[in-house]
Amino acid sequence: MKPCLGIVDWGIGGVGIHKLIKSRLGNVPIIYFSDTGVTAYGRMSRDELVSRLNLVIAFLESKEITHLVVGCNAASTVVPFLSVTGMEVAGVIDAAVSLTLKSRPTRLVLLGGRRTVLSGIYRRALADRGLDVRQRIAQPLSAMIEDGDISSLKLHEECKRILSPVKTCSHLLLACTHYPAIIPVLQEFISKDTVVIDPAPEVVKIVKSWRLQPVGTDLFFTTGDPEKMQKSSWNAFGVKIKKAEKVRI
Repeated sequence: MKPCLGIVDWGIGGVGIHKLIKSRLGNVPIIYFSDTGVTAYGRMSRDELVSRLNLVIAFLESKEITHLVVGCNAASTVVPFLSVTGMEVAGVIDAAVSLTLKSRPTRLVLLGGRRTVLSGIYRRALADRGLDVRQRIAQPLSAMIEDGDISSLKLHEECKRILSPVKTCSHLLLACTHYPAIIPVLQEFISKDTVVIDPAPEVVKIVKSWRLQPVGTDLFFTTGDPEKMQKSSWNAFGVKIKKAEKVRI
């Protein structure tokens, strides 16, 4: 079996990782899976999320995926509990923690969805390495970006509300793959000296270490609305998806 890369995310957040892989590693073929046809991963219980992801992984295995990036932070919180055999899996959280440590923050703030924040997975991982982190739940942002909104007045208002209490942080860790799409908006409400940490480049380093061959074509699957996926991917990340196939699993 030839090495084949998959990316799974509840929505379009992982499209930003897809874009970066393409720009830095050339034409590595990717099978992308968006699961917007089911309850948002961040709202599932751990058991529900593990069960759902195992079904998604089984589908991707049928497409001969050998390497998988779990681009969703909520999904990455349960990576250790997944049933994976013969497949290398990288969750975005490990990459985010690694990059944060390299950044040496003094006043670190994490911006994430409710499940990611309340799981405490980042807080524990960083505390084990001597770093404290202040966390902010930014739940509305991912849904707005998923709808293709990266510049509305409402988006600006939400960013201001979320970031005002922590605007003087030294580093802002984006613990959701949707958030890089609105970095210019986020920067309006933090200090000009604040460093924004986007884990995507660290994920690409992991993918590069897998030495995948640039042979094959990209495929996009979704359990949700293919047209909405195409439109939002373009609006948020400037990625043109020619075809997205709707599937049921």
